[in-house]
Amino acid sequence: MSDEKAAYADDASIDAGLDELPSADTIEETVENLKGNGFDVVVVESPTAALETIQSHIPAEASVMNGHSTTLEEIGFDEYLSDGDHEWESLPDTIWSIDDDAERQAARRDSQTADYFLGSVNGISKTGELVAADRSGSRIGAYPFAASNVLIVSGINKIVPTLKAALDRLENVAYPLENERAKEAYGVESAIAKQLIFRQELEEGRTTVLLIKEDLGY
Repeated sequence: MSDEKAAYADDASIDAGLDELPSADTIEETVENLKGNGFDVVVVESPTAALETIQSHIPAEASVMNGHSTTLEEIGFDEYLSDGDHEWESLPDTIWSIDDDAERQAARRDSQTADYFLGSVNGISKTGELVAADRSGSRIGAYPFAASNVLIVSGINKIVPTLKAALDRLENVAYPLENERAKEAYGVESAIAKQLIFRQELEEGRTTVLLIKEDLGY
């Protein structure tokens, strides 16, 4: 369990059986089924390798946006996007430099159509579907269509046997942990207000799932 997750685990009742590291055979089968559903898949051994993969995946001068993701924080992507030596257009930096609330919200909506939108999911079924949810929809809104390219970054602990199990993981692992984080960070409870089941990617090369062989994220 990551330090980030451990910080909230004592106050969140989670189903630990839906947050285990899968076998090598399960990972292989999941990868094949994700590919069969139209997703590109990259598997790496570590957070460092994940960040290096992202750096090589996104071309210079691309506009880049990220939805909130503990996984992206854990691999160092958020810090790199804001402070790193890259040639991308960092949309979060632009958005959070806007003082006017209405203008900032409009910029957040516009950012859904970024050249590259990065985030994570709350469950990955071995059968090749992705499950994610948001309180506001600011993350999952880009996944189905809006962004030109989507990069989903996830620890392998989010792999579960079925779509039903992935939905259960959202309810019984990701949500309780995120709820505790939201209360601490924002002073409000989270909510599974807007939910996405991403069953297939029909546009070749648009969505890549980057799997990290570690326990990361919620």
